Amino acid sequence: MSITLNPSGQAMPLVGFGLWKVPRESCADTVYNAIKTGYRLFDGAQDYGNEKEAGEGVRRAIADGLVKREELFITSKLWNTFHSKEHVLEMTKFSLDAWGLDYFDLWLIHFPIAQKYVPPSERYPPALLYDVEAGTMAFEDVPIAETWAEMEKAVELGLVKNIGISNFAGALIIDLLRYAKIPPAVLQIEHHPYLTQPQIVALTRQRGIAITAYSSFGPQSFLEMSHPVATKITTLLKTPLIEEIAAAHGKSSGQVLLRWATQRGIAVIPKSNSPHRLAENLNHVDFDLTEEELGKISGLDAQIRFNDPADWPGKIYIFA
Repeated sequence: MSITLNPSGQAMPLVGFGLWKVPRESCADTVYNAIKTGYRLFDGAQDYGNEKEAGEGVRRAIADGLVKREELFITSKLWNTFHSKEHVLEMTKFSLDAWGLDYFDLWLIHFPIAQKYVPPSERYPPALLYDVEAGTMAFEDVPIAETWAEMEKAVELGLVKNIGISNFAGALIIDLLRYAKIPPAVLQIEHHPYLTQPQIVALTRQRGIAITAYSSFGPQSFLEMSHPVATKITTLLKTPLIEEIAAAHGKSSGQVLLRWATQRGIAVIPKSNSPHRLAENLNHVDFDLTEEELGKISGLDAQIRFNDPADWPGKIYIFA
């Protein structure tokens, strides 16, 4: 199953594999095994710190005849420190070189936040802090319009096939559409039953922008980070309603959570180190939830956001 992206017409798989928090030492094997299992979409980012290893897994799978490059859909994201026009194309090529690829299928602005440039020779990935010892963050006065114009050049140069955005609010999307020569193909957002975001889902559908959901299992991805909210609420996988619906369909709680998204046309990018769950996550589209079940799951919405820039650490300094 796939989603047709605008304006390119390229098909994006509805189910992919997310590379966030995949350790470098195991990333190549993880990607290789995911391809072997049947995954064709991989969602990476400069900030994840595993681009080189992910690319090694891809190239090994191609060399072994498991897949052809054109059968894969590779997504990556421009980090906050590379938003200025001097660095967007430079860092697009930098990431392609790290992956060992000629092009990305999808290239996203990771956050609508421009941070002060950190040269890759000094530290890569740059992470959130500008001064690690002082524990401070630093920002640059770079408008999204400047960054987007360079993203469009990446398409024109054949470096990427589609461009999109991540973690953008509705007002920013509307503003971007006013000046974009190439509209965003995809919006990637935190989306799960504790954070359904119905207004932005409706907006993107109206404007022909596909949605990719991350953190589909809600607090699960944030437990190991000792997130102050995630550690205090019931994980979605153990929520009585989800367990009840899963039992009714003979499926796992994870499959129900993923199907709640994909049945509504929203792509998902779960990850797992378990071969069983790896296959389970991929093959969750062989059943449908009822309209009543979809509504009940959406009714769990508590507007709980686990990945919120407002929670980022450090003192803030603004640089013109």
